[in-house]
Amino acid sequence: MIIDLRQTTTSRISKELITVREQAGVYALTRVLTLIISCRAEDLEDAIAAANSASNEHPMRIIAVVDAQDNTGDHLDGQIRVGSDAGASEVIVLHAYGQSSEDPESLVTGLLLPDAPVVVWWPGQAPDDVANSALGRLAQRRITDAYRAADPRAALAQRRRSYAPGDTDLAWTRLTGWRTQIATALARVWAGNVEAIRITGAMHTPSIELLATWLHDVVACPVKLRQAHPDSEVGIEEVCVTTAQGDFTIAREGGSDVVRVQRPGTPIQRVLVPRRSLSDCLAEELRTLAPDQTFGAVLAAWSSDTRDAQYLEEAD
Repeated sequence: MIIDLRQTTTSRISKELITVREQAGVYALTRVLTLIISCRAEDLEDAIAAANSASNEHPMRIIAVVDAQDNTGDHLDGQIRVGSDAGASEVIVLHAYGQSSEDPESLVTGLLLPDAPVVVWWPGQAPDDVANSALGRLAQRRITDAYRAADPRAALAQRRRSYAPGDTDLAWTRLTGWRTQIATALARVWAGNVEAIRITGAMHTPSIELLATWLHDVVACPVKLRQAHPDSEVGIEEVCVTTAQGDFTIAREGGSDVVRVQRPGTPIQRVLVPRRSLSDCLAEELRTLAPDQTFGAVLAAWSSDTRDAQYLEEAD
């Protein structure tokens, strides 16, 4: 069910939501958090679809604040989505125009679930300092996505400069499967025995740089990046760990969800490591509201200068 409310107020939206519940015969709803999505109109539907999917694991209220990029007029248009149009959640969409768009904090405050944590997600471009932004100040967790920014490396550098506990980025979340496989491989190798590591992937993605920084910090050995084949459709193609006994190789087979793990003197193993969807990454970030200390440490160690000087390797 979708209900459009033109020229409205947050108070009217809140009352209408209560009415919708009563008409549907639902009085007690269990919602574990409020997710605020701050996005542009062109990113709205993809973001809501991902949040609705994640709500199957984390029932929540979703409040989407849309940057209308229109200073004409001064009003608020609202929309309520429930039932099949909202997954295991209830969705409120706010289109603010003119002066109504200048104070997003006041727009959402009256719609937050009482006594429930707040998470803010910027699917595209994010404020320079998310923790001290109008919406970020309301949240225990703040999620950005450097990969979807206009300039991913500049966005990652900005996240580093303004980082505060509770900040996280989906460029890091997308690495979970790779980090798990690499950690398993490294557990079989004495760290001091690792001579070098080479990562092959798409050089324009912030994830590959975060992975290189994490590995350099964990193993304390040279880490080289190699550009994947231009036709490759995956962000990270292969991780090769060179030791005195030979190479440990973890490589994705084509564009599939299968990763080939090869260790010296052992048969090749194939492991299912699915490429992660937006909803998968979002659901993972909502599982805990505690600060991600590992991400904070990796982000602090990363810099674009270090990447250019130490990690870059041209393809053969």
